Amino acid sequence: MTSALLLASLSFVVGTIVGLTGIGGASLITPMLIFGFQVPVAVAVSSDVVAATLMKVVGGWKHWQQKTVDLQVVKWLALGSVPGSLTGVAVLHLLRGIELLNLDALLLHLVGFTILLVTFVALVQLLLLTFAPNLKLPELPKLDLDTWRGRSLAVAIGLSLGCVVGLTSVSSGSMFALVIIAFFQLDTRKLVGTDITQAAILLLFTSLGHLTLGTVDWSLVFPIWLGSVPGVLLGAKLCKIAPQKPLRFVIYAILVMVSWKLANQA
Repeated sequence: MTSALLLASLSFVVGTIVGLTGIGGASLITPMLIFGFQVPVAVAVSSDVVAATLMKVVGGWKHWQQKTVDLQVVKWLALGSVPGSLTGVAVLHLLRGIELLNLDALLLHLVGFTILLVTFVALVQLLLLTFAPNLKLPELPKLDLDTWRGRSLAVAIGLSLGCVVGLTSVSSGSMFALVIIAFFQLDTRKLVGTDITQAAILLLFTSLGHLTLGTVDWSLVFPIWLGSVPGVLLGAKLCKIAPQKPLRFVIYAILVMVSWKLANQA
């Protein structure tokens, strides 16, 4: 009971951070389960996928009601990310059948390097926007979803990133947010709504896949739901008054250290 209350309390903090900054919950909750609660990596990954789904669905529904979602972007990314995530889960099924393979150790490195890569890119972007706002960097071409080329590229991007999410549970929001900024160039309101909505669809199917692995621990999922959902709602309200850049910088710096420890864990 005590550990469940502690997990719910920490999940509330994580949910508030997600609502405040938009930084993905899985990047924070998965390491918290592994290091703070000594949960086996495979169980932490699967439980976090299921737990994060409700938070994303609630957020996506709210943004859909507010009409702050670009449904075209969501549709074409989801057409790639959903089969991609299920492919990632299928790979996990195959890896579990290899007797000599230490799956927990492999997942530990995968989760660590994924968080490290995404956080490093986001941190560099934040530093450039803060200290060199006038620096002109080469822009990636905007994908035109009215053409088959643009749609095919969107599906291919979704497929690749979805596979990573299926394998690690990490960055259903963070990686896709970077892609949406780079290739679709949406305004800020639609960026957040589109990112959360596609993540909700992606995680819904990824959760179903992880349930087939038998590694979801509902005694972890329920406390995370209990804390993270009200935390996200509170964070969203505080978002209007909180200083975004200092908050993001501190959290990114922490994530770099945590992910480095994950990636290099024996």
